[in-house]
Amino acid sequence: MADKPVLFELEQDAAEAAPDVANAPPVPDLDDHPRLATPPLVRFVSRPRSRLVTLFWTVLVALVGAVVSIAAWDFAMAMLARFPPLGWALSAGFAVLILSAFVLSLRELTALRRLRRVDDLRSRLTSAEDDLSAARGAVADLKALYSSRADMAWGLARLKERESEVFDADALFQLAEEDLMAPLDALALAEVQAAARQVALVTALVPLALADVITALVASLRMIRRIAEIYGGRSGFLSSWRLTRMVLAHLAATGAVAVGDDLLEHVLGGSVLSKLSRRFGEGLVNGALSARVGLAAMEICRPMPFSPRHKPSTRKVIQAALASLISKGE
Repeated sequence: MADKPVLFELEQDAAEAAPDVANAPPVPDLDDHPRLATPPLVRFVSRPRSRLVTLFWTVLVALVGAVVSIAAWDFAMAMLARFPPLGWALSAGFAVLILSAFVLSLRELTALRRLRRVDDLRSRLTSAEDDLSAARGAVADLKALYSSRADMAWGLARLKERESEVFDADALFQLAEEDLMAPLDALALAEVQAAARQVALVTALVPLALADVITALVASLRMIRRIAEIYGGRSGFLSSWRLTRMVLAHLAATGAVAVGDDLLEHVLGGSVLSKLSRRFGEGLVNGALSARVGLAAMEICRPMPFSPRHKPSTRKVIQAALASLISKGE
């Protein structure tokens, strides 16, 4: 027995099922989320030092300097009384030493001031993401930071031509990141990859127990100093020490201190790791740690925070740095 035909009222069903646009929920505003990737981290690593600690070290340095100066003066006067030629020679040596210390102090103060300028500029760029006038002022200071560098002339000229065409802070930041930061990022990544390869090779090839530790320490300090110079910092003992502390605080804040076989397995492949010797595997782990230190140094030394689009991937950087060693080892 054949079924009877069934009639469907499509227009009526469609009218009943159609949602009311007026009652639809509002579209979430994506601008409420921060555009830049590192503001909380920047606040963590750049928090001010305790005043009590600053007072302690200031008084200690002043007292030690006074004691050393008085002892040196008494020694020079005693030598002048006993043997004048030797006393005058020692006095001249002390004068040269004091002058050298004064020049070095000026260099250290200049380096610290430069580092503080970069920190302040990064904070301004972070807080000006929704204000076009503030963004233009911060980008102008960013251009002034690199105005004396010949290698940045093309990027500065290109940004000057294009910045008048944008009327949005995000677009202005994107232009500045592409024209000014991208070439510097490439140089900094090259330093990170070179340091990671060096640490990995020394760990794998040198059988001495402390060789890998010393190599990793020296390579990391040199890498941090070079990255700071690439982004416009000045190399000095105090500034390098402060940068190292900030990088370590960065690593502690992001939980990026430890790296092991799990990460390398995802980066290089489990089949590759299974063929490596224990010593070569330790070299890869140390190289990956050095790469993470370098990426942390980039985020600290960069005057403009990374946007999510331009932030380098840890896995890609480690893979680019260590994949060539794997191919050679095979």
